[in-house]
Amino acid sequence: MSDAATTDLYEVTMAMSYLREGRTRPATFSLFVRELPPDRGFLVAAGLESALDYLSGLRVGPEDVDAFASALHRPPRDLEPLLGLEFTGRVRAVPEGRIILAGEPLLEVTAPLPQAQLVETYVLNQLNHQTTIASKAARCVLAAAGRPVVDFSLRRTHGPQAGFQAARLGVMAGFTGTSNVAAATALDVPAVGTMAHSYVEAFPTEEEAFRAFARCHPGPVTLLVDTYDTESGVHVAARVLRDLADRGPGSAVRLDSGDLGALAVRARAVLDAEGLPDVRIIASGGLDERGVDELVRSGAPVDVYAVGTRFGVSADAPYLDSAYKMVEYDGRPVMKLSSAKASAPGAKQVFRRPGCVDVIGLADEPASGDGRPLLETVMRSGQRTGTSPTLDECRARFAADLAELPPAARRIRAPVAPRATPSARLSALADRVRRGIEEETRATAARLRGPQRTVYGSHRSVLR
Repeated sequence: MSDAATTDLYEVTMAMSYLREGRTRPATFSLFVRELPPDRGFLVAAGLESALDYLSGLRVGPEDVDAFASALHRPPRDLEPLLGLEFTGRVRAVPEGRIILAGEPLLEVTAPLPQAQLVETYVLNQLNHQTTIASKAARCVLAAAGRPVVDFSLRRTHGPQAGFQAARLGVMAGFTGTSNVAAATALDVPAVGTMAHSYVEAFPTEEEAFRAFARCHPGPVTLLVDTYDTESGVHVAARVLRDLADRGPGSAVRLDSGDLGALAVRARAVLDAEGLPDVRIIASGGLDERGVDELVRSGAPVDVYAVGTRFGVSADAPYLDSAYKMVEYDGRPVMKLSSAKASAPGAKQVFRRPGCVDVIGLADEPASGDGRPLLETVMRSGQRTGTSPTLDECRARFAADLAELPPAARRIRAPVAPRATPSARLSALADRVRRGIEEETRATAARLRGPQRTVYGSHRSVLR
């Protein structure tokens, strides 16, 4: 069974019906985020590369057909029209690392309708999760105000794949390392880590644990100092580190619990008094951008921030209000009118002017003035149009966009997100399509009601 079966059942039932009814003309679907989560001033586009890998390798095989048939309690022959289905369409998307706003398409798929429908779940899954985590990572970097941030999230992410993605997206947003060895190796970034409290507990005393660790890892070495009494642990660590003639630069103590700000102040005082001004202080333990922001604002002498659980699952905003909606079928613009979930018709483009002043227009609109288009064609006829960007290229793209973002949107607390506005052509098309739908809806309702009969006394009349 392939990734083709990693989809919601209703994608299969719709695709089957489309094939049966001959609705196989090209359809365009737009993937966007309706509204930003609370306390978010922006999002960072991510997950595109995973989605393109899936689309370029998609092929419904016999095992997938069997899975679909089993799920629907039907014989496999009923699902055979799906056998061999591949993605042959076009994809336009915002490259990874770009900053995006609410309502802006991250990606648009144009393909024969059954194909475009069947891929919805997987594509949404990849862009939704990875954009969520990349945006969280960006806020952690902002909060650290230039101090290094590293990823400690693997043990708490929702599976190993999510852990790898968190490590990659953290680096894209500016993290300097990860505890995930596989990710560090694959991404060619520093692997970082220290020891656990269990290591200290395995020895009779804290000092014996520290010295044993230093003998095995002579330098640079980081010692976890809060297993018992943190301030005492810093004194012990200072004694051990001072005795390491070859420790080299980069050694540190790690604070993982308690009042990290106050403990960092006391730890810095002990290390400086012991003649160890080069020994850094690493803070970890339930941190995300809010905790980091508080420590930075307080002036805590923390040199490196390690973010784990709350970053890896984006604990305060673990999902996006994302949608994948059809906007055109067989050249006909379509839209959804549901209350609070309306969508705009037509294939689109986002035009960005300096300061993230964005206009959402139609895909065939020319850029106006100094606006530059954000969506690029990344796939034609089911094949990538070029090579995948490097992580360094994605990171540079993010850094450039972040520098353009208004200061109010970069705030950790009470950010103000810029709002994209629709172009005149998009607004006019939306009004026209809406009026057409409303007129058809009224006409259909009238047909369903049929003639209305009223009775006045002994006289009957028919109102038509």
